[in-house]
Amino acid sequence: MMKSLQRILCLGVLLVASQAMADSIQLRDGHPDVYYVKKGDTLWDISARFLENPWQWPELWHDNPEIDNPHLIYPGDEIRLSWQGGEPRLTVNRDGNSRTQLPDGTIKLTPRARELDRDSAIPAIPMSAIQSYLKEALVVSREEIADAPYVVGGQDRRVVYGMGDTIYARDPDSQFENAPPRYGIYRVGEEYVDPETDEVLGYEARQIGLASITGHEDDMVTMEVVRSSEDIRVDDRLFPQPDRRVRAVLYPHAPDEKTTGHIIRFFDRINSVARNDVVVMNLGEREGMEPGHVLDIFQQGELVRDRQRDEMVRLPRTRSGSLVLFRVYEKVSYGLIMESLRPIYMQDIVESPEGSY
Repeated sequence: MMKSLQRILCLGVLLVASQAMADSIQLRDGHPDVYYVKKGDTLWDISARFLENPWQWPELWHDNPEIDNPHLIYPGDEIRLSWQGGEPRLTVNRDGNSRTQLPDGTIKLTPRARELDRDSAIPAIPMSAIQSYLKEALVVSREEIADAPYVVGGQDRRVVYGMGDTIYARDPDSQFENAPPRYGIYRVGEEYVDPETDEVLGYEARQIGLASITGHEDDMVTMEVVRSSEDIRVDDRLFPQPDRRVRAVLYPHAPDEKTTGHIIRFFDRINSVARNDVVVMNLGEREGMEPGHVLDIFQQGELVRDRQRDEMVRLPRTRSGSLVLFRVYEKVSYGLIMESLRPIYMQDIVESPEGSY
């Protein structure tokens, strides 16, 4: 009897939670009933056509048993909004027809065979905006910097090196044991510091070149620089080249629990950032972050003087946008701004979307 009661209570909690999430979903005014996926679309952009909060896509998604993986969406697919039991549902129709919209708005169907591959599915977020950060950026600890192989010199007694040059690197600890054939050459720069605790969260390592090993003797290797984006110098670090691709299966979704942090780094911007810019936050794996997590961005309210009471007060904060995490390290994360309602500044607050936890 007690176990049955517990099952009923658990089921009730799940139903209430599901209903609360359904009640919080808002369709965008003027949303289409049908949308045909085009090359260049992203999951976020398609979701934003239907929903006020694009990250809520999975809550409306209805599995289609006729399709092997309905969560992978391809150009030519038909996304349809329907209603079941008074609740909205989004479904995909994949009939193999190519669609072309004529000037009068008519959709022309052209039958064709379709070979679907996971890598041809539309991405969740714009890949062009983040590829360089996936391939060329690392966040490393002080210990990783100290243990990494490093450039000790090069040919002809020069002090800077570039593509086609020969360089020499040393690894006194592991002596390049099990060394991969190629290494990325990195320059360690920005120190990431938590604005509230002053904890050092890591160091930014920016890839400036790529080199192949051509010889190995004890703890030193000879390398040929096969690519460089700027001058390579003595003491630059070497790190292996991991696979840093983000595939289309990365779907935006909200964290399970309330999480709050701050933006601590811009790239190539001085005062503020906006849509499609990349930022760094003081939240990482230890705070439960993972690729695909959506966070809202808030601008801290201005500090003003209340002249009636002669005291300083802070005005309420305002929501300024949203972002999606695409690269998560232990203590920091990289995110792409997907929506900017106003300029976004350093130290702006990032937080789990309201109603998602």
